[in-house]
Amino acid sequence: MTTAAPPTASTDVDLSGVTVRFASRRVRTTALEDVSLRVGRGEFVTVVGPSGCGKSTLLKVIAGLIRPSGGEVSLLGRPVTGPRDDVGFVFQRAALLDWRGVRRNILLQAEMRGMDRTAAATRADALIALTGLTGFEKALPHELSGGMQQRVALCRALLHEPPVLLMDEPFGALDALTREQMNDELHRVCAEAGTTVVLVTHSIAEAVFLGNRVAVMSRRPGRVVETFDVDLPARREYARTMSDERFERLAARIRALLVGGQP
Repeated sequence: MTTAAPPTASTDVDLSGVTVRFASRRVRTTALEDVSLRVGRGEFVTVVGPSGCGKSTLLKVIAGLIRPSGGEVSLLGRPVTGPRDDVGFVFQRAALLDWRGVRRNILLQAEMRGMDRTAAATRADALIALTGLTGFEKALPHELSGGMQQRVALCRALLHEPPVLLMDEPFGALDALTREQMNDELHRVCAEAGTTVVLVTHSIAEAVFLGNRVAVMSRRPGRVVETFDVDLPARREYARTMSDERFERLAARIRALLVGGQP
């Protein structure tokens, strides 16, 4: 178990006492309450918790898509006051354009940001090779498996080389075997890119396998109740990790905490 360290020059994401309340004519709800979380440069932090605990809201606060009702948020040392262009965001569904092939879907990011076309094309080709999509550059979304579509979405999010990548249940819609394969792929890609990552998930196994640290959230209103260091090798292989005693012990502690037992 760890506690939040004081912010340093190498802190990429810093949330301090963040509260988010929503109100309509009929409903008032507190999605997040007094959430504090720091993510160091190059760290892969996973966030796990029950449905409706505010995990997706947490990512949107970091990206500047939702303004908190209280508390402070900074990204790369600067306060978050609105949407930021120095993050990448991967959602549960790839949301690819049906009429564009793989390469052109990735390059949509460059078009929207006004990136240099030559540099963007070079970067897209490197990402295609990195994620095993070589040979599928012109394939349309309906010609790809769900896992391949998510690889395209990952490439698109990384095209502008964001220092911070936010991922909202990116593999939740995939079958179990494809999800395992994508966990291996994501771990390798992010390790090679050195990107700071915050990923939210319902899966304890996914959280422990991918993370350098795992933040566990309570039921609504969402709070970070514990943060655990992951005592596993930096380079991991999914099948081997699942049988590692360290993995099993940490997964059991997190599961006990989520169901109301003792960590």
